[in-house]
Amino acid sequence: MKELLDAFWRAAAYCLHPRVIALSLLPLVLMVTAALGLGYLFWDAALDSVNQTLDSWDLLTAFFQWLERFGLAGLKAALAPLIVVFLATPVIVIVALLVVSVLMTPAMLSLVAERRFPQLERRRGGSLWTGALGAFVATLVALLALVVSVPFWLIPPLALVLPPLIWGWLTYRVLSYDVLAEHASREERLAIVRERRWSLLGMGVLAGFLGAAPGIVWASGVMFVALAPVLVPVAIWIYTLIFAFASLWFAHYCLAALQARRAAEVPLSVNPPLPAVPDAALLPPP
Repeated sequence: MKELLDAFWRAAAYCLHPRVIALSLLPLVLMVTAALGLGYLFWDAALDSVNQTLDSWDLLTAFFQWLERFGLAGLKAALAPLIVVFLATPVIVIVALLVVSVLMTPAMLSLVAERRFPQLERRRGGSLWTGALGAFVATLVALLALVVSVPFWLIPPLALVLPPLIWGWLTYRVLSYDVLAEHASREERLAIVRERRWSLLGMGVLAGFLGAAPGIVWASGVMFVALAPVLVPVAIWIYTLIFAFASLWFAHYCLAALQARRAAEVPLSVNPPLPAVPDAALLPPP
């Protein structure tokens, strides 16, 4: 626990480093441009599709008619944007994690290594292509888990727990490889992940729960459409900073674990073994 907290506060402090703040701008610009562009092209079509689906359900139609009797007809108009945002949020979270992993994590890992672990040997036990393939497979598994778990989101407690757990698992899988691929050998990386699996998974899950916080900003952007061009970039920047913090947290924790593991290794003796003494030499003289 002490190691986790130490890495946590170090990561929080590094988030204020000018280089980290500057690095966060490129993912922000790319994701905001993509989000606003896709919203401009597909927002109306997505709303129409959701409204058509809602109108096709007789039970919901009767429910909306019942609301109209109490002067709450506007709730139907607000429901479709909420559903679109609700469905888009998991995808945005996953994309934010992958963008941070590709564009920010290598530079932040170098920053941590230069400032705190300058003597740590780089054994390069991982490769860019292996990491990309692992991230791709893990992303597919996370998306499949999100789709399968959607019916359980209708249960309020599970709706607040399941998505962060899935995002946390994905964060753990992606970042635990990325931060160790350069410095650890393959054997060291596998050993650290195996020995500290639950700590790493807990870090990922906490990052997943932090990633759910911008949902409040998304909801505000839906309710106050006029402010959406401002609130959407704010929400995406929060996602970027959260996963940047997670990358720094994993970097500090995993590199410290790697350094401790190497320090605990028993060095081989540099002195040559003494020659065996013949039994006859141990006998007393006649």
